[in-house]
Amino acid sequence: MADLRSPRLPQSPAALSTAATRLMEEGLPWYRELGAQERSWVGLVAQAGINAFVTWYNAPTSRRAFTEDVFGAAPRELARILSLEQTVALVRTTIAVVESAIEELSEPADRPALREAILLYSREIAFSAAEVYARAAEARGAWDARLEALIVEALQRDDLDEAVLGRAAALGWTGNDGIVVVAGAAPAGDPEGALEVMRRAAANHGLDLLTGIHGTTVLALIGRVTDPARAARVLSAHFGDGAVVHSTLAASFAQVPDATRATLQGLRAAPAWVDAPRPVSTEDLLPERVLAGDEHAASQLVEQVYRQLVGEPALLQTASVFLEQTPSLEATARILFIHPNTVRYRLKRIAELTGWSATDPRGSYALRLGLTLGRLSTQPT
Repeated sequence: MADLRSPRLPQSPAALSTAATRLMEEGLPWYRELGAQERSWVGLVAQAGINAFVTWYNAPTSRRAFTEDVFGAAPRELARILSLEQTVALVRTTIAVVESAIEELSEPADRPALREAILLYSREIAFSAAEVYARAAEARGAWDARLEALIVEALQRDDLDEAVLGRAAALGWTGNDGIVVVAGAAPAGDPEGALEVMRRAAANHGLDLLTGIHGTTVLALIGRVTDPARAARVLSAHFGDGAVVHSTLAASFAQVPDATRATLQGLRAAPAWVDAPRPVSTEDLLPERVLAGDEHAASQLVEQVYRQLVGEPALLQTASVFLEQTPSLEATARILFIHPNTVRYRLKRIAELTGWSATDPRGSYALRLGLTLGRLSTQPT
């Protein structure tokens, strides 16, 4: 076997590395788009690969160790910048340059052995590249999971700052203009596996997702949302048994802590509504949240119901009679000395102003509670 360490070989690796760089510029569009620093890293890998081939060829008993050292020439960040496919293209280009130089670097009798050695070397390099990317993916997965958990914990604590936003961006979060919070029980069996399936489902629907398990609760933050109910339905199958609650649409990260608080309060109150849909909105759970002691929900219901009607005495009177004396259009009309059609019109206006219909069981429940809370809030202390 020929010894590649000839007198003119020390200058050859640098020349071959330059040739490999030139060939990458000509044939690999992604290489031309790299910044100067990233190009220098790629050049280091190419030169290390050529040097390692020389050493590898002359040390058959330690061959695998030399191929593993090739990727140590560049920082770990290179695995984030280049895909495995691009790295394989880099290796192929470098090997092609070495192979094309066989005529110049060796005697005719040694060329068949050199070509065979290049094939073996390229295979070993490919295995090493796959291992590097597998280790990088494993480490990145563990780090991303920890980062994701820190973000979700910070949002739960209402501890939102620039660092949290930076962490979200590092995980690829882009959906700051439409965000919804979803909470439910953790699934039985393999919760972490279920979260991974949830992440894939979100990606398939073009949604950003940050999620984590806290005790027995899964909290999910969904970005790039236009329809909160639809986004919640997409992911609801990946929660455990019981209620799944979603917030209203948050326009920015600054609104997420309030949305998270309302969602978790809603999850605690949801068992009080036996026939609640799955998923269910925090808005639809306002009555249960109020009775569970959620002061924000109480203020919101007073604002939606009592504050909307107190400025319309006729509507307030009609709502009181219909809800608290008789759920009948005709009976209400007789008590108020008005036509039933007037009662019908006023009930329609009440629904438009408050969002709750007095003729619907859920709506009448919310309206009565809102009126009661409103009257109590106006009493002197």
